[in-house]
Amino acid sequence: MSYLYIGLAGGLGAICRYVIGFYIAPSSSFPFSTLLVNLIGCFALAFVLSRTERFSYKLRLALGTGFLGSFTTFSAFSVETILLVEQSEYALTLIYLICSIIGGMISSNLGWKKEVKE
Repeated sequence: MSYLYIGLAGGLGAICRYVIGFYIAPSSSFPFSTLLVNLIGCFALAFVLSRTERFSYKLRLALGTGFLGSFTTFSAFSVETILLVEQSEYALTLIYLICSIIGGMISSNLGWKKEVKE
């Protein structure tokens, strides 16, 4: 049954990824849509995983592996980075790498549940 949850959520994640890619700067030389979905995905995955008591295992599996697994994309990030280098867009490549890596860590940190100390 877990495969069904992952598959359904994965299909929705892929559709959402496509829609964002279609509407967010589709003809830009900078990969805004991939950056956006990856930052959203970092936040959302940290949010879900740090709140395990609120979400069932099946829901975490569907959201984390299914939806966010197909919504975010490391492969597109890698290919787009190589394309920027091949186009001699070194400044954009550096900006993309920094925004993706540091931005991903910041987004994950923002999504992670912080313990309240009393």
